[in-house]
Amino acid sequence: MAESIAHKTCTPCRGGIPPLTEKEAGGYLSQTPGWDLLEAGHLIRRKFRFADFREALTFVDEVGRLAEEEGHHPDICFGWGYAEISLQTHKIRGLHENDFIMAAKINQLAGL
Repeated sequence: MAESIAHKTCTPCRGGIPPLTEKEAGGYLSQTPGWDLLEAGHLIRRKFRFADFREALTFVDEVGRLAEEEGHHPDICFGWGYAEISLQTHKIRGLHENDFIMAAKINQLAGL
């Protein structure tokens, strides 16, 4: 993980590979500050705060564009003043490096 994870690009995951272990996933957290490792290391999530609904919606729209560019799509819940983003590679029912690449890029979108 010498290269900054935010500079990597998501690669298609066709399944058939094991998800990261909880320990391996924990190793990526240093490059994705603010994200929490949940569900025994099978999911990461972060809540972002905004001044109002419009700011949250704009952020969600930017995350959507990024997800399409990267071909890796998060689960998003948002409302007035917040957006909560969860990442997991559904094909392997756990975490893959792609999830952390997206988390790092989402942090950059948020100016973090």
